[in-house]
Amino acid sequence: MNPDPASATLSAAPFHDDVWEDLLNYIEEKRVIPIVGPELLRVETDTGPRLLLEWLAEKLAARLNVDPAPLARPLVLNDVVCAYLTNHGRREEAYTRLRTIMREAAFAPPLPLRQLAEITDFNLYVSMTFDPLLEQAVNAVRFGGAANTEVIAYAPNRVADLPVARDDLPRPVVYHLLGRLSASPTYVISDEDMLEFVCALQSEHLTPEKLFHALEHNHLLVIGSDFSNWLARLFLRMTKRKRLSDPRDVGEIFADSHTLRDVRLVSFLQQVSVRTRLFSGAVEFVAELHRRWSERRAAAPAAGLATPQRFLPPAREMPENAVFISYAREDLPAVQKLKAALDAAGVTTWFDMDRLEGGDDYERKIRGNIARCSYFIPVVSATTQRRHEGFFRREWNHAVDRTRGMADGAVFIVPVCLDDTSEADAVVPEKFKTVHFSRLPGGDPPPEFTRRLAELSATKSR
Repeated sequence: MNPDPASATLSAAPFHDDVWEDLLNYIEEKRVIPIVGPELLRVETDTGPRLLLEWLAEKLAARLNVDPAPLARPLVLNDVVCAYLTNHGRREEAYTRLRTIMREAAFAPPLPLRQLAEITDFNLYVSMTFDPLLEQAVNAVRFGGAANTEVIAYAPNRVADLPVARDDLPRPVVYHLLGRLSASPTYVISDEDMLEFVCALQSEHLTPEKLFHALEHNHLLVIGSDFSNWLARLFLRMTKRKRLSDPRDVGEIFADSHTLRDVRLVSFLQQVSVRTRLFSGAVEFVAELHRRWSERRAAAPAAGLATPQRFLPPAREMPENAVFISYAREDLPAVQKLKAALDAAGVTTWFDMDRLEGGDDYERKIRGNIARCSYFIPVVSATTQRRHEGFFRREWNHAVDRTRGMADGAVFIVPVCLDDTSEADAVVPEKFKTVHFSRLPGGDPPPEFTRRLAELSATKSR
């Protein structure tokens, strides 16, 4: 077996092909979490490309009337904030001013963030900065700009955790571990803020358990961090939740411009964390990872490999002429497979991901979507047989109501069955039984089903 990318000896030399190969294998198996730091945030300003946090420090100093002359260069937010507080400024002012500066700037997401967003095997990104550029990159690349990425931000005074275990996330998540841009002082811009966040994250009652479980049990790509020597050690120990010299099955890669130059940190990692690798250059690492991942993905069909269809979560709002999929929540994994296959065939599909099942506004939205969808797919299964109540049954009745205004023989309801439930025994509206059930074991549609639905959708869109 090729050496694990996180277990080889620490070195400044470029990674060998076998190391990249193993890393790509882990990524495809969804066992890698990228942790994104400020070195990837080089934005286009009126004076040329700049690192975002350096540019923000300069702008904040001007907004707070802080004289930058006595401060070290390049300017950092912590120094600006400390100088402002020394002159008896109000701490809260710094956060509101930063929010205004970012809103006025309206930067486009930098290329490295877009490249990370294109690696669709990543479903959880951890951001070590407060700006919205990473989630904007994921939304732009995967959803055409629609805000379908779930954004979660930690704050020291409350628990903000993943909604479900990382493997069960229905849509991509960007988790701001050090807080998110706000008018309130709930994100890190100073060393004191960092201290408070680190203490809270290790608190028994304020730790985001699902997130830290994911960080503990997956390989980590720590890309573009600005960790100091001891903060890097503390971060590793905090995410792995055990002594770093203890045996463990996962490791991490640090890719940035400074860690390899820190002799003491490198020596420490060589002695106690043999599953850590270092790469010089954050932007270069992302570019190479993106290139190799893209080439590997493109080559798979040509090599005759069976490549599973990639599931992309549905948009929050149903697109025009979409096929509406109605299902019981227990059947979500199979419905995800079905959607991925139909997406690959060019069929626009939609279903309710969140399954809120409550509220008049919600029901009006669902009824309206059924009234304007192109086709309606009720998913029949052993689960729907057991559940004689559920919101999916309301959806089914709304679909039947719509058919009352259609001509005899018009195709609208296209039932599918995930198992061996017989049509005769199916607990469904009688209208469904007048139409042939398509058998999709586990949600995998046969080619003739996707081809038929693609032809129907193409006819409907003309």
